[in-house]
Amino acid sequence: MAALAYNLGKREINHYFSVRSAKVLALVAVLLLAACHLASRRYRGNDSCEYLLSSGRFLGEKVWQPHSCMMHKYKISEAKNCLVDKHIAFIGDSRIRQLFYSFVKIINPQFKEEGNKHGNIPFEDKISSVKVDFLWHPEVNGSMKQCIKVWTEDSVAKPHVIVAGAATWSIKIHNGSNEALSQYKMNITSIAPLLEKLAKTSDVYWVLQDPVYEDLLSENRKMITNEKIDAYNEAAVSILNSSTRNSKSNVKMFSVSKLIAQETITESLDGLHLPESSRETSAMILMNVYCNKILKPVDGSCCQPRPPLTLIQKLAACFFTLSIIGYLIFYIIHRNTHRKNKPCTDLESGEEKKNIINTSVSPLEVLLQSFCKLGLIMAYFYMCDRANLFMKENKFYTHSTFFIPIIYILVLGVFYNENTKETKVLNREQTDEWKGWMQLVILIYHISGASTFLPVYMHIRVLVAAYLFQTGYGHFSYFWIKGDFGIHRVCQVLFRLNFLVVVLCIVMDRPYQFYYFVPLVTVWFMVIYVTLALWPQIIQKKANGNCFWHFGLLLKLAFLLLCICFLAYSQGAFEKIFSLWPLSKCFELKGNVYEWWFRWRLDRYVVFHGMLFAFIYLALQKRQVLSEGKGEPLFSNKISNFLLFISVVSFLTYSIWASSCKNKAECNELHPSVSVVQILAFILIRNIPGYARSVYSSFFAWFGKISLELPQIDYFL
Repeated sequence: MAALAYNLGKREINHYFSVRSAKVLALVAVLLLAACHLASRRYRGNDSCEYLLSSGRFLGEKVWQPHSCMMHKYKISEAKNCLVDKHIAFIGDSRIRQLFYSFVKIINPQFKEEGNKHGNIPFEDKISSVKVDFLWHPEVNGSMKQCIKVWTEDSVAKPHVIVAGAATWSIKIHNGSNEALSQYKMNITSIAPLLEKLAKTSDVYWVLQDPVYEDLLSENRKMITNEKIDAYNEAAVSILNSSTRNSKSNVKMFSVSKLIAQETITESLDGLHLPESSRETSAMILMNVYCNKILKPVDGSCCQPRPPLTLIQKLAACFFTLSIIGYLIFYIIHRNTHRKNKPCTDLESGEEKKNIINTSVSPLEVLLQSFCKLGLIMAYFYMCDRANLFMKENKFYTHSTFFIPIIYILVLGVFYNENTKETKVLNREQTDEWKGWMQLVILIYHISGASTFLPVYMHIRVLVAAYLFQTGYGHFSYFWIKGDFGIHRVCQVLFRLNFLVVVLCIVMDRPYQFYYFVPLVTVWFMVIYVTLALWPQIIQKKANGNCFWHFGLLLKLAFLLLCICFLAYSQGAFEKIFSLWPLSKCFELKGNVYEWWFRWRLDRYVVFHGMLFAFIYLALQKRQVLSEGKGEPLFSNKISNFLLFISVVSFLTYSIWASSCKNKAECNELHPSVSVVQILAFILIRNIPGYARSVYSSFFAWFGKISLELPQIDYFL
């Protein structure tokens, strides 16, 4: 009876809790979290510009993180492109002058901080027609009012951006008197309507005063206290925010510099002016506020409105919605049928007696179920990537955020190990395992922002190269052994490679090249196919009869290598090929194919290496040079030990070289030629010992089966 009760209880548990129920729970959890984020956004507001201008924190030294959004670091070319034909005016005291210098240095890093400090300072970039002026008005008085008033006149050209602020001079000159504060309030009140009028056509920012480091202030500045600064800031905020009675003020408060100063003012040289790194952060925030909505950088979500849905996106949404509705109809019908034919249980034996019913599932139902799942996944990806529902943060690398997850998955991978079905070199289970752990490491690498740490970056480049090596090895082996060059095989592989990415391009409104890894693998597959399919088609069956065909294949591979070298060192020829329609539609990013050329060039030889390795391995296997039995070393003991020693030394030598890299550009230049050393070393270490070749990690192999999908996930995490 106890055994019967146990079996019945176990059956009940399995009936109510299974993999399917776990998936349902996960879906419910995601929906609840999304609802919580939506409620938070509704309650706190959805304007990321406000968060950028008023809140944030330092993730580490000199790395500023705004609340709930990502800040882009603008390059010189991007800044000029955004500010072309624009006029920006900074008006205020010495602190505003410092902000002006930092802003200008984003456009021209060679701009010198020289000239009359207590006077106007002009800057103009003639190539991009960017004009930035600093106007010396250290006090909020009639002089500043007159300057602003001129801009409000219709006949005068107005600056596109106005950054103003002042207070410390008023505190200093009037020795921190209360009368000076009262006069400051009156002056702010008089210019507030003018600023509000300007804000209707220009972007106007009032910079609140940063705190001071009172211990470092000179004697003639001792009256500038944080208490006085807070009083002046409160006056400015109160008056400027109440300048419009019935609506929110258009003058934006630049209060984030206060938070930055609170963390960095101790590094000040005089206690009043911020260190250069803090000013650079404030200037970059200004650049993000103005330029993000114009250039729409991928890693700059602050101040970017949600892009409007395109017609294709709307059609995709309708398609997935109809698929979900259709599947629910099928599910309800199937469930009602199942209830009418519910099995009964024999109380004595505990066995279920099922009624004879038709349990076949309609192919249409299976298809709708698949589209339903895909639609839910795409909806989640859209919420993460394109909607402003979830909070976003810039990646910030620390050793712990990268290496702790690596150790964790390594332990899991070792724990779940099984025997392989076959013990050949690079058997299916082993290659799935290899792809799995590589893609997990790459996923952690992207999430943790480890690209800023050069030793990790160089090792990850080897993993990317190793995946492409497997592409060359796998497809060459298939064509060489099977000789199947039919269009069905090509379409099958292209569909497998590109289906998810094409759907992502439609749903996310992204260009194909945005998900660069799949285009890279796709192009290399086509290169392999064309190389082997062109006349004369040389396959293993034909080559076995005459060694001449082996020589012919080597000539084909040599010609492929020659073409690769030509395109790698002839950027113009490469760009002409991929700028042709329709290739340009697939491989252009931001109007050019330079990014695609750079990505392709990084691992230009490794697919060739994979093909050559496959050819040599299959030739040795055919001549029975290798011992691939279970538990047997690949070669004789002496040769196996020698090759293992060479492989370990080569593996460690490459790691030492990669870890000692100082210049990313120089290391990237060497990488295509030397990455194969560590790849081959790993293959030999993994396959020469018979016991190593006979086991694999089922945990990593499971992820290896979705290795094409994993690289796309990090775009949404």
